[in-house]
Amino acid sequence: MKNYEIMQKDLKYNWHPCTQMKDHEFLPLIPIKKGEGVYLEDFEGNKYIDAISSWWVNLFGHKNPYINKKIKEQLETLEHVIFAGFTHEGAVKLGERICKLTNFDKVFYADNGSSAVEIAIKMSFHFWKNNGLIRPLFFSLENSYHGETIGALSVGDVGLYKDTYKEILIKNITIPIPKDKSVEEAKKALKKAREVFERYHQNVSALIIEPLVQCAGYMKMHHPIFVKGLRELCNEFNVHLIADEIAVGFGRTGSMFACNQANVKPDFMTLSKGLTGGYLPLSLVLTTNKIYQAFYCDYKELKAFLHSHSYTANPLAIAAANATLDIFEKGKFKNEILFYDEEGESIIEHNKKTSNYIWEKMQRFKDLKNVKEIRQTGMISAIEMIDYPFEKRMGLKVYEYGLKNGVLLRPLGNVIYFMPPYIIKKEEIDKMINVAFEAIKSLE
Repeated sequence: MKNYEIMQKDLKYNWHPCTQMKDHEFLPLIPIKKGEGVYLEDFEGNKYIDAISSWWVNLFGHKNPYINKKIKEQLETLEHVIFAGFTHEGAVKLGERICKLTNFDKVFYADNGSSAVEIAIKMSFHFWKNNGLIRPLFFSLENSYHGETIGALSVGDVGLYKDTYKEILIKNITIPIPKDKSVEEAKKALKKAREVFERYHQNVSALIIEPLVQCAGYMKMHHPIFVKGLRELCNEFNVHLIADEIAVGFGRTGSMFACNQANVKPDFMTLSKGLTGGYLPLSLVLTTNKIYQAFYCDYKELKAFLHSHSYTANPLAIAAANATLDIFEKGKFKNEILFYDEEGESIIEHNKKTSNYIWEKMQRFKDLKNVKEIRQTGMISAIEMIDYPFEKRMGLKVYEYGLKNGVLLRPLGNVIYFMPPYIIKKEEIDKMINVAFEAIKSLE
């Protein structure tokens, strides 16, 4: 009865995100007692493979011993300190590491992905204003998602999240996206993008993109040449490029960062989610000395970037982030087991083998009549079902089937996807795939 008792008390007091709470009149809310590796366990001993990394954040498993250790060590010295006029060693270390890793010059800290997007678009607009130009518009891609605060919603294009608030959003211009991952479709979309740039660029501060994968946009994917072409258009028309790598960064797409595959450097990059290995909220906005210098002045000029969060550069979150980077640097896989400071495959090398195995196992979905397409970019894999009417809520039925069979799947409409922790083993992948397959097959 423990699960039921906690669920009832939760429903009395708590309001959950991205949820129609009325659904929980028939859909059980699962109270989780603990997590370990790729598994979550409820109060009655039922285990669930976390096939979505708890909203795409958990890279190296729940209760990771190395990250646990580093957070505990930090807790014994400093839990938090104001980051205005003060600093701490962890923030200095992370700033240096991430700048060297990404080839950026400056880091601005925040506490979640939406906030990082807000900072990037404000910083871009403010840069132009400090240089005597007012550019009130932004470019973004069709079908894009960048968060759910007002500014982030404004530069997104997923109606499910955005339409209700359209009257209070800032102005934004969308650019068509490729229909698929092919080079041909990327080139077609770039021709259309050029037309939009030519018409509006003088009033536009920045273009914001999710490179390679539009995650909350139903896992739509495109070729790296599309990202490269957009960078070239931004250069030509003097518009900033913001790369939102909040969901796709830190190895998710097959390279450390998605922009690496297009060999481009944006003017701003936003990072969060996997940054702390899924432990604590933290986000970063990375930018260049050119941007930074536009705000560097005597106070009387009022050019300073006045944006803050109470928990900016929180030492505990930064300890988790530094531990996560340690694992990328020191972690090696041997026989699907992650070790530290030993010989073996790097994280990125291991992920490539894991994603190849997932892709191989996904081929069976092509035999299902109600599957339209399967697609993959690195450690992000998606199965798009046929266009079931929204009111049928087929994705919810897949979710329910998954829970009953020990797998946490959280479909996006008619798209079922896998974004598991990088430590997932072959037998766990097999179960994840089999449960999803049987769930979709049951809908035929």
